[in-house]
Amino acid sequence: MSAPRTTVYEVEVMFGDCDPAGIVFFPNYSKWMDASSLNYFRQCGLPSWRELKKTRGIVGLPLLEIHTRFRRPATYGERLRIHTSVIEWRAKVLVHRHVIQRGDELLCEGTEVRAFVVNPPEDPERIKAIAIPEDIKAMCS
Repeated sequence: MSAPRTTVYEVEVMFGDCDPAGIVFFPNYSKWMDASSLNYFRQCGLPSWRELKKTRGIVGLPLLEIHTRFRRPATYGERLRIHTSVIEWRAKVLVHRHVIQRGDELLCEGTEVRAFVVNPPEDPERIKAIAIPEDIKAMCS
């Protein structure tokens, strides 16, 4: 089995990303992983969520679960690279893996479980997970 497709999203840590001790405030890692998830699908060639809503009824890819492990701190002025891949495709969800590095140094790693969702016709105010479209899986391989 070949290695999963991996994309890289870069972040420059700003002063406002840090707590009073000058280290990155932990929720910012989640914000950057979320941005890296979107970047992943853009790099794979997926249309925007607005376009997918119009053409296929897919309204997005909400986060269902997140796990994060912090290893080393980062501070403002540093450039971080977030390596993102899909490590598991299930029937209705996928698992994204994020590895955040400063150079070759591992700072943080995390996983996100996400689902493709639509607004079901019987209750259009709600969202409902759908089977992951095979063509989307293929684009991300």
